Amino acid sequence: MRFRNRALPVAALLAAAALVPLGASSASASPPGDHDVIANLFEWNWPSVRAECTNVLGPAGYGAVQVAPPEDSLSRDGHPWWEVYQPADYDVGGRLGTRQQFADMVAACHAAGVKVYADAVINHMTGQGSTSYGGKSFGKYDYPGLYSSADFHAYPGDCPESDDQIHDYNNYTEVTECELSSLSDLRTESDHVRDTIAGYLNDLIGLGVDGFRVDAAKHIGHDDLAAIESRLTGSPYIYQEVMPGGSGDLAPAAYEGTGDVLEFTYGYKLKEQFNGDIANLRSFGSSWGLEPSGKSVVFVANHDTERNGSDLSYKDGAKYRLATIFGLAWDFGTPQVYSGFDFSGTDDSPPSDGSGYVSDTDCSSGWQGCLDRTMAGMVGWHNTVRGTPVSNWWSASNQIAFSRGDRGFVAINNSTSDLSRTFTTGLPAGTYHDVIGSGTVTVASNGTASLTIPPTTAVAIDTNDQA
Repeated sequence: MRFRNRALPVAALLAAAALVPLGASSASASPPGDHDVIANLFEWNWPSVRAECTNVLGPAGYGAVQVAPPEDSLSRDGHPWWEVYQPADYDVGGRLGTRQQFADMVAACHAAGVKVYADAVINHMTGQGSTSYGGKSFGKYDYPGLYSSADFHAYPGDCPESDDQIHDYNNYTEVTECELSSLSDLRTESDHVRDTIAGYLNDLIGLGVDGFRVDAAKHIGHDDLAAIESRLTGSPYIYQEVMPGGSGDLAPAAYEGTGDVLEFTYGYKLKEQFNGDIANLRSFGSSWGLEPSGKSVVFVANHDTERNGSDLSYKDGAKYRLATIFGLAWDFGTPQVYSGFDFSGTDDSPPSDGSGYVSDTDCSSGWQGCLDRTMAGMVGWHNTVRGTPVSNWWSASNQIAFSRGDRGFVAINNSTSDLSRTFTTGLPAGTYHDVIGSGTVTVASNGTASLTIPPTTAVAIDTNDQA
């Protein structure tokens, strides 16, 4: 039976993870242009990602999984989540698992038809501490076997600020050659640094990694990014973290020559509308100040925006879920579905043991309910309607509905009242499963369906899931 939004027998599925053939080749991964939804499993450990690929992501039709930075990193008291964004060495292994567990995870994801994109922290090393998870000792500008002080930007000569920190975020030199939050900034114009970074990324490619989310790409020079990428094996998919706000060489559009970009404005605008009136979303797209659809990886929330409040997050409850449904239903960008962990303070660690090693994911406790599972039916819907236009738009105050060609129909009720009416669905007559809820929808011979949608819920049907 085709996997969609049916209730998941989680315990049985997780037990079956041990049956995954771990020698599967990356050739079995979903090809480019096929299933494109990326599950962002933020700081899940490698065994948990492995099980999720096998039991959820592959069967649901996700095209890829984004995993946290896999390199050895800073280990400090309290073990904040951002330790993994402070590299101490390029050995694969750390608080998320061992090198072998990482390799097993990649192989299992490929066997399930899911590509693996690794978060690549290559702008900097850590700027504090002295010990890594792998037991390495280091100093702020001294990483034995990797880098010495000559491999970092400094004042004077590079950064024009005497404290080595960025003061003017519209100044290209400061943004690319001064320290971001006191992190030791790599001299990425150096051939040695470029070779060393490329060596690390090629090691990951050798383990089967299919692409990279480039962390802090805005803080790396354009020529440096291009030079590092030219040293990579094969053609990994690249998408880059470029926060909006700068102009010229610091604008997101300036980075499109070295890969796709994470489209932050997308999430900002969705928060505005889901806290305002989603009827405005009829024209949602590049005219709203977004980067081109074909260059954008889009998301409702990520690990930074959920903490700074710029986007919706799991703490917004139904609005967050409805915005994610809209993102999967709308025809714009490459969508991500974010599954992180609960937090009350901005530095809070994911569920971990006393030494900081992240615990196996438990979707009923500590892990935001695992939105990638909640959205499984909508991922299949997204794949079914791929390449079709938005049509049959209908809207009222905070209520919208539309079809995607003759393959799918969705209605979203972001209001506090029931939505009851007869909709033009664009679909052939028949009975369809609601891929979001548990019921069915009957489409009449004229393509209409009469629905009652409770407040803060949605209904979605498609031609690949008929009852």
